[in-house]
Amino acid sequence: MNHFVVKYYYGWFFIFCPHNVKINIVKICTKDKVMQVFNELSFEDGLPIPLQIKNHIKKLIVGGMLRKDEKLPSTRELSSMLDVSRNSVLKAYEELADDGYVRIEHNVGAYVLYIHVNTEENWELSWEERLSQSAHIADQLDLIKNTVRLEKKVINFRGLAPDKEIFDIEGVKRAFLNIISKEGYNVLNYGYAKGYKPLIDYLKSYMRGKGIDTEGKDIVITNGFTEGFGIVLSTICEEGDSILCENPTHNTALKIMKMHKLNVVGVDIEANGIDTFKLGEALKKNNIKAGYLVPSYHNPTGTVMPLEKRVEIYKTFKEHNVPIIEDGFSEELRYSGAHIPPIAAISGKGNGVIYIGSFSKILFPGIRVGWVLADKRLMTSLESIKKSSNIHTSFLDQAILYEYLLEGNLDKCIKKSRRIYKERYSFALECARRYIPYEEITGDGGMYIFLKLSKHIDCHRVLAECYERGVIFTPGDIFYVEGDNHNTMRLSFANVDLQDIEKGFSIIGEVVNNI
Repeated sequence: MNHFVVKYYYGWFFIFCPHNVKINIVKICTKDKVMQVFNELSFEDGLPIPLQIKNHIKKLIVGGMLRKDEKLPSTRELSSMLDVSRNSVLKAYEELADDGYVRIEHNVGAYVLYIHVNTEENWELSWEERLSQSAHIADQLDLIKNTVRLEKKVINFRGLAPDKEIFDIEGVKRAFLNIISKEGYNVLNYGYAKGYKPLIDYLKSYMRGKGIDTEGKDIVITNGFTEGFGIVLSTICEEGDSILCENPTHNTALKIMKMHKLNVVGVDIEANGIDTFKLGEALKKNNIKAGYLVPSYHNPTGTVMPLEKRVEIYKTFKEHNVPIIEDGFSEELRYSGAHIPPIAAISGKGNGVIYIGSFSKILFPGIRVGWVLADKRLMTSLESIKKSSNIHTSFLDQAILYEYLLEGNLDKCIKKSRRIYKERYSFALECARRYIPYEEITGDGGMYIFLKLSKHIDCHRVLAECYERGVIFTPGDIFYVEGDNHNTMRLSFANVDLQDIEKGFSIIGEVVNNI
């Protein structure tokens, strides 16, 4: 005796028959039931009506609610039922046909074309056991993942994102419209690994304005500092090589060096930059492949290395024939004193310094555009390494940035940034001295200050207690290559107003005093 099972799904009745019966599934429905399926669609504001109709029908087809060769309601019927224009339904049907979900027969109607695929039983892999060593290293070094998660509104002294007040939205809009009008499809097509030539030429001129001799050198455009540093290391270093840096140093750079499986040699810093005696000793004792330095507004200490020391350091590296990778981080955020040229300027026509630049902290970090300036003979390999990873940096982003810079907006943004951050910098120093019991404080400008507290203070514990009171910051030990530096912290005021600076520093001071 044959048994039949009737099931009801979303306004449809299905009769499931035994396998020895000629028809496996018989569908019974009425016109009212067909319409019920579409009545479930409720429109959202902000999305085109045809797109919402298309997505709803696609969901029904993929989910098996509408079967192959099923006829869809006519455009007139569906438009009437949904109270939308017939053209909206027609457009939805045409796009479904373009995507291969329905077929349209002229003067007959639209029919389901897509064949529903039943999913197989779950296939579960243990991905944790298959992770590479690089993945494990990246997980361990992931600052966001391994520190306090932002699950509530806080006073944030951790981030270095520029204040939204600095963003020139109208200027960017104007640059976008201008470059699309001038370049059209050229900036929407594939570009060159080296970069957008007008921007490269602009940056060369900008580098010459810093006193750097660009003769015999060239530029490759990158996705910010992170990619720039990565392709430089991939070009000149092998796994197991030794690279020298300041101790502490830029956490992202430290992570990239470790991801490249390099032996990182840290050299302690003094009040005005890296300890030159220890630098010489490190270069003598280790087979160093390259040195990574942040001479201006050093991250995390905020110190600015004086010109005399830059010259001494350049000569030391030159003596040992070790190239310098110079990070021009926040170089423009000078609040007082004369301009100090980069180490790359000291080298003149020499080719021993690789300079990595970015406008992330004074313009728009969302436009991931940075650059590497290096010897032309090295540039060919840098370009090839970049090409092997991501072909090229967005040509549209490069072109928009170029057009924006061409209009003379950079100087305006620098002046605005200096005005906003200088006030916050001065006030942050004042509040730190008033509220936080520190042993040492550094920071000559830029977007943050660095504090060393009493040796018995653990800044991770301070952070945990501050978070409960709505304040977060960056513990300083993450910036160190080695050593016990649990009693340090970096306090960024990039995106914090004066009122919150005082309130936040006061809370940090109270927590420290109670430990």
